[in-house]
Amino acid sequence: MKLQPGQPAPDFVLINTDKKEVRLSDYRGQNVVVLFFPMAFTGVCTAEMCAMRDDIAAYQQLKAQILAISVDSPYTLNKFKEDQSLNFPLLSDFNKTATPEWGVMYETFGPGLKGVSKRSAFVVDKEGILRYAEVLDNAGELPDFASVRATLASLA
Repeated sequence: MKLQPGQPAPDFVLINTDKKEVRLSDYRGQNVVVLFFPMAFTGVCTAEMCAMRDDIAAYQQLKAQILAISVDSPYTLNKFKEDQSLNFPLLSDFNKTATPEWGVMYETFGPGLKGVSKRSAFVVDKEGILRYAEVLDNAGELPDFASVRATLASLA
């Protein structure tokens, strides 16, 4: 299933680094950038998350919340968040509920790993409608964050 702008964003219930449940619907009333990424502590994923950390003011100015999701455990994500001083929530899809529902799962990734999230970026508006969707098949590429910010600016 490929999600398209204009569709309602599928809700999810995932565990954050404080081991608390987080729902996408908890953020209704504000714009949300939902990022899926393959794995914590890998080169491109670290670069992507650190870029978001360093650009957080731009997203705050656009009144957007960032949520980053991977299939890593909450414990791994907590260590990653601490090590990289990340200033937005990291959510664990360890049980692989959101990743397939959002259509962003690699069947195989790298050396025989199955069920890893594809690098992707979505913008969900205040009403829970998708306004931007980018799913990358090549994990070495980064989403078009300029387009993400332009989409957010158009929602202001």
